[in-house]
Amino acid sequence: MTLNGTSRRRTAISPTPPSTPRLRMQPTGSRRTLLDGGWWPRSTDPVAELPGLILVIDRLHGPITRLVLSSAGWTDHPRRRLGVAGRLLRLGYFTSQPASLLTALIEDSDRVDLLVVPPGTAKRTADAALAIAASSDNRVHAQDILHTVGIPAPAGADPAAQDSWEGEGGHLAAAPRVP
Repeated sequence: MTLNGTSRRRTAISPTPPSTPRLRMQPTGSRRTLLDGGWWPRSTDPVAELPGLILVIDRLHGPITRLVLSSAGWTDHPRRRLGVAGRLLRLGYFTSQPASLLTALIEDSDRVDLLVVPPGTAKRTADAALAIAASSDNRVHAQDILHTVGIPAPAGADPAAQDSWEGEGGHLAAAPRVP
């Protein structure tokens, strides 16, 4: 990894070409769901995993200006900027962002919300989660999709947050059946 600058806003640039992301997106233009699709990274290294994802989303939805990630589940989060395809993108890591959700902010004020399937997940389970996330009638939150397909809550997740939400009148939607 090549680092530029010495400030707290260090920039990371991957020394290897971007990999093809394991990504499943719903048809473009469908905005009646909570998620735009799902992504299954191969590791927890954002410098290795994000460039390929960024390039695909750029091609489908327009240039990404910022990524919002959970502070849990990713290694090396002092990196606040990522160099991809000759430009810099801002990375924001937040404790309030679920580990199972990535939000890409697009240049034209649009956004792409993706389920993040943990890297070590079995293929069949990951495929089921990606199918639900990319379904055009999905009304299930990212963390609930993982629970539905049997993926345990990521390390650092706060189970009390969901209990509090349900105790205040919220309720979980039933997940669509996956063939």
